[in-house]
Parts: sequence; structure tokens; C-alpha cells
Amino acid sequence: MSQEASQMDVAVFSPAKAQLTRLLKTQKAAHLAAGPLSADERIAWLDRVIGLMVDHQDDIVEALAADFGNRSREATLVADVFAVIGSLKYARENLRDWLAPLGFETQFPDAEARVEYQPLGVVGLMSPWNFPFNLTFAPLAGIIAAGNRCIIKPSEFTPASSALIARMVASAFDESEIAVVTGDAAVAAHFAALPFDHLLFTGSTSVARHVARAAAENLVPLTLELGGKSPVIVSASASVEDAAARVMTVKTLNAGQICLAPDYVLLPEGSVEAFSAAASKAVATMFPALKDNPDYTSIINQRHYDRLRGYLDDARAKGAQIVELNPAGEDFSQQEARRIAPTLVINAPDDARIMQDEIFGPLLPLRTYRGIDEAIGYVNDRPRPLALYYFGQDQEEERRVLARTTSGGVTVNDVMSHAFAENLPFGGVGASGTGAYHGKAGFLAFSHAKSVYRQSKALEAEYFLRPPYGDGLRQFLASVITK
Repeated sequence: MSQEASQMDVAVFSPAKAQLTRLLKTQKAAHLAAGPLSADERIAWLDRVIGLMVDHQDDIVEALAADFGNRSREATLVADVFAVIGSLKYARENLRDWLAPLGFETQFPDAEARVEYQPLGVVGLMSPWNFPFNLTFAPLAGIIAAGNRCIIKPSEFTPASSALIARMVASAFDESEIAVVTGDAAVAAHFAALPFDHLLFTGSTSVARHVARAAAENLVPLTLELGGKSPVIVSASASVEDAAARVMTVKTLNAGQICLAPDYVLLPEGSVEAFSAAASKAVATMFPALKDNPDYTSIINQRHYDRLRGYLDDARAKGAQIVELNPAGEDFSQQEARRIAPTLVINAPDDARIMQDEIFGPLLPLRTYRGIDEAIGYVNDRPRPLALYYFGQDQEEERRVLARTTSGGVTVNDVMSHAFAENLPFGGVGASGTGAYHGKAGFLAFSHAKSVYRQSKALEAEYFLRPPYGDGLRQFLASVITK
């Protein structure tokens, strides 16, 4: 690194680093000084967050519309308000049960063994741009239920939403309890390098590699919620029309900018035309027109818009058939909102970029398979996805797909529904993530399960390991070391 670059780093980055370090020290000191929050205190904190979501729902709608250019009011209220409140209320209703120590049997009747759930301390939370309120405030359900404090770094790609998140949190919490730090990628890099007691990152697999490397310097435990290419397997026993309608519902939600969105569909040979027709019908029913439809969300920024258009150009050049689902036949070449019509990409080759990268947009590749084992093999030849979706009525085949594939979660005969079951763990596996949260899984992820053993008063317990060793111990060992 040159001297100029080093000086620039000091001048530009040190204030953010100093602020982050001060915040972390403040929260760690407050955690140690106050001791573990009581159940009543945790419930009170959860109530504060619920109040923020209710009181600021209109502000949330306006901020997301400003950041995206256009975003459906109703979709925002469902995904970024209603779903968050559900997570927080579920934690509020159950945290007393979660906190109860877990007892275990012991060798001696008067001994005692239990696990107590202890707050980790200060949790760092790095949230993404696609659902910035959901993926900031919903994880707080588990973080707060476990008794932790939190520092939040929202995405710089949604500046209006990030600024609102900061104002909301500051209005309800002291910085020693929950705090928000905004800023660019340099601030995020400093954030990931802090010695948190736990770090939750939601975002892309490529950025997660940098986060994991930074966290490793301080051995900070991680929960990584990533994405990948979530497949849809449509069985020969499935209703193609139903499958297409359900797939397109989620593929058009937030214009497909969802970590759980279907990334490609595997269809039995001979059913591509039927699926395409059903998908076209489903889109026309939901969106008779797209260009000025307030229910159809824009692409977040020009960079991602150009990336998605590049996928289509690359796939077309490599022989794929491109089918734009544009019910009103609108011209999207002249527009301000960066909208892309839902588009099917049929038979793109494996070396097409759209078949290699997570799409994060309203583009949907369709491929065919001859037998279910071929579909399973195709999925298994790729990194493990965050979700897998199976449509079909063949229970034996369904069981085979579930047993022979590995994904973070599965929804059968629908898309993404498993993520809304608050009592199910939500997380990835392999390249799609590490760890899980939601419901009790979130409480456990952000708790330390501390083992506590109270020794028996029996003489055997007191003298078991104390020399000199005699016949009693030798006879005991001979009796227990057996096949």
C-alpha cells in the first residue's frame, strides 16, 4: 500500500472505526454492569420494537418507495411490517418457556445437571437492502429474547430506509442498548472486524466470504444468511398450472429480489410449453399492466438493472429462448423506474451467467429432465441452496427428493412458505449459509447454553479419581468397560 493510500485510509476510515469501537465498548460495559436482562425487561424491549413497527408503518412504506423508485405499499406492509411484528410477538409469547433451565439425569441421585441459557452479550447485525426492515427488526426477536444488546449496520444501497432505521431505533433505545451505524462498504468492513460476541450477516455469498474472514480474526461466531440458486422441481404428478402460478407469485414479489426466490425450474420433458403458458396467465392475472403498476416493484438501482439485462443478453447469445411475460405489450425502453418484465429463459446452457449466479430479479430459467434422479443429480451438482421447492403428488418421489438433496429448507407444493412458519428454524447450509434463527432457533442462536453440574455428596463421587487407586476402582472399571 502506498503512503498516500495509507494516509487516505486514516483520514477517511478512522472516525467510523473509532465510533464503532466506542459503541461496542459502551454496550459491553452496560451488559456487564446490568447483568442479564430479566424476562420482563426483554418483553419490554420487544414491545418497544413492536411499537416502532406499528407507529412507523407509513414511514417505512415511503422510505422503501424512495429507495426502490417504486415498491408496492401492500407488499411492504406484508413483508417489512406484518411479518416482523409476527416474529416479535412470537418471541414475546414464548421467551419465558425458552429461558427455563433444561435438566439432565445424573449418575448419582443427589447430583444435579442442567443447562442455563445465558446472553452472549453484544450481537452485531448486518442487514441487506432487499427487505431492510424485515431483515433488521425480525432478527431482533431472537437477539432480544436471548437478552443481548445489538449494534446494527443496514445497507448503504437503501439510504432512506437506513436513515429511518437509525431514527426509529434512536427514538426507543439508548445507544447502550441497541444502536445503528450507517455508512458505506468501508464502514461495513470495520463493522465485520469488531470483536462482537456474535455476528449475524444477511447478504450475498461473495460478501459473506469477506465478512467471515474479518470475523475470524477475533473468532467471532457467525450466523450467515445467504442465498444461492434455489431450485424448483416440478414432478410429472404435479398440476403444472398450480405450480406455475405459485412460482410466479414469489418470482414477481419484490420483482424477485428475494434470497428465497426460485432461481430455476426443472420440468419433466414436454411440459415447458404448458408451464410457460400457465406462467403467462398467472402474470397477466396479477399484473394486467406492468410499467406503471404500483404493485410491481422496481429494480433497486441501475447497477442491478444492468446486471439483469446482461444476464438476458448473455443467455440469448448462448442460444437460450427468451420469453417476456408482458401482458400489455408495453415498451420498457423508456422508463424512470428500472422495471423489468417477468421473463422466462428457456434452455440456457450451464455456462450462461444466469445459470451460475444468484439471479435476484424477475428472470426465471426453465430446464427439463427425463427422470427424477436426473433432476436430483442436477441440484446436487451445484452448491447447496437456501431453499428447494417440490411440486407433486407422488409421495414416494417426494420422499426421494427430500432424502437425496440438501438445502436450508423445503416447501412442498408452494414457494417460500416455510420461511413464514415462525416455529421452524430458518437458515442455509454450505454456500447458502451457516446457522439458523426464527422462533426458538433464534433464541438458541444468540444464547450461550451453559452447563452447570452440582456434585453429589456420595463418597464414591468424592473419591472416584483420587489416588491411591485400589481394588474397588479396578473392579468398577472392569465391570463397565465392556462390549
